[in-house]
Parts: sequence; C-alpha cells; structure tokens
Amino acid sequence: MMPFTYTRAQDAGDALRLGSEPGARYLGGGTNLVDLMRESIECPGALIDVTGLSAEIEQRPDGSLLIGGATRNTALASHRAVRTRYPVLARAITAGASAQIRNMATVGGNILQRTRCAYFYDDEGSRCNKRSPGQGCDAVEGFNRMHAILGASPSCVATHPSDMCVALVALDAVVHLQGSRGKRALPLVELHRLPEDRPEIETWLEPGELITAVELPALAFSARSTYRKVRDRSSYAFALVSVAAAMELDGHTVKDVRIALGGVAHKPWRAWKAEAALRGQAATAESFRAAAEAELADAKPLRDNGFKVELAKRTIAAVLAELAGGKS
Repeated sequence: MMPFTYTRAQDAGDALRLGSEPGARYLGGGTNLVDLMRESIECPGALIDVTGLSAEIEQRPDGSLLIGGATRNTALASHRAVRTRYPVLARAITAGASAQIRNMATVGGNILQRTRCAYFYDDEGSRCNKRSPGQGCDAVEGFNRMHAILGASPSCVATHPSDMCVALVALDAVVHLQGSRGKRALPLVELHRLPEDRPEIETWLEPGELITAVELPALAFSARSTYRKVRDRSSYAFALVSVAAAMELDGHTVKDVRIALGGVAHKPWRAWKAEAALRGQAATAESFRAAAEAELADAKPLRDNGFKVELAKRTIAAVLAELAGGKS
C-alpha cells in the first residue's frame, strides 16, 4: 500500500500552493498518472486534483481559442469551433484511446502524459533511464518496433503517445503556464524536451508549474486540415506513425503549410524541413514526396522499426494529397 493524500484545488492559486509541497503531483483525469501509480512507477506523496480549474473554451475577439487546462478531451473534440475551424484537432482527439478515457482525460493531462514504452512500465525486469536515471535503456537493443526514429539518443528511444499534441503542435498552439514566479506562455512545440542524456526530464516546466490553458491562434487556413493515424489495429492502439497537417493553396501552389508527426519521436515532431520544402512549390505528388524525403533524411531507425521511415513518408504524402483535393 502506497500512502498519499488527496486535495481538490479551488483555483490556480490554491493548486500552486498545494503543488509546491515535496512529492506533490497534479491530478487531472488520472488516465495516465493513476496507471503509473498502480505500477509503482509514480509514487507521489500528495495528489492535487485540478479538475475544478477552468474548463471553458473561449472564442476571443482576435479569432483565437483559449482552452482551459481542465477541459475534457471529449468536450474539446465536440466543440463547434474546433470541429469547423480546427478539424485536425477534433480528428486527432477522437483517434486517441477510448470514448471512456476521452471523457475523463483533460487537456493539461494529455499534454503531460508519459511514454507508453513497455520497458518504462516494466519496473522489475527492464532497465530504463527515464524511470531510473543512469540504469540504461533496454529498448535500444530490445524489441523496439514502436520506438523513435527521429530525435532519439542512446539514453532513450521512447515516443510521446499523445495524438492531441501532434495536432496542437501543427496548429502553433501556445501553452499558458502559472508557477511560483508568475505566469508565462510557451509554444507547445518548445514544451517537450528531446531525451539527450536526461530522458527523465521530459518538459521545460519548472517545479510545481501548472498548465492553465492552451491557446489556438487564428490560423487562417486551419479549416483545411486533417489528421491521419496509422496503427496496428483500428482502435485503442498507439500510433506507429501519425500526421497532422494544414495547408493553404494559391491556385495549384502551396502558399503555406503546417505538418507535425506522431509516433516517431520523444516529443510531438514539427516537420519544419518538410514545410520549408513545400512552400512555393506546386501541389503535386512529386513535391509532397520530396518534402517527406527532406523531413525523414535524418531518421535513425532501430532494428525493428525501419519500416517507419517509409511509412512516415507515404503518410505525409497521402495526407497532403488529401488536403490538395487529390486521392488519399
């Protein structure tokens, strides 16, 4: 039996005060943290329930959306403004987990969920630097079919599991944070860290810092967007590769584009190279394939996941073709 205390925060200030205590962890829907507690991987001394904080979705005068950190995933995916103006986000959320989990999971918790690497979860039989720094990473030479091909290191080859975050990164989402030193905003693409030699430190959050909201800017062409998830089965499975994309066309030319990948890296992966390769180019199968080739040029597959390189290229090209009005 692992003893811990439970307190429900009344507001952000109350949460920060309670969360500053040693061993405290914020609790949203509990769909990841409670699992890790059951496995004795997470052992917080205090749980601070933050589900009573803002769950509003505010449409602001500049056209942006401000999404409360305690907003449930189901509520976000079903919101009319999200479905019409940011369909990539609605589709990404509904592609993740089960309806029951989406009903419980919060936006802030989804962003901060930890890897689903089997070696990370195997507390008794496997070495994992993320779980026990300096122990080693058995996934590097183990069964690594689900693992990273971009941005990994010898210390960790795990992938970030969120579908929602891939769409948010493609949409230039900004995370609003509140901590002991006040409030700040950080682009979501900068929130998560690559593993390097410290994979146990997963984000750039300061100790006790709280996600209070996520901002979606008024991206002019976000309505022309979609999400595609390739997985081993049609539901309740994490992505082998996923692609979130939005594209603006000027006739048959790509005027602007946003692309992010899931299932391939330790963090939601913004495809900057593919975007740069596409802007100003004709919206053709050849240019889509060239952009995908540019993004995956630095991929470093492991023994069991080399197929992800070609799979990612084909999925990028297919999603872009769909947005251009061609066959997908």
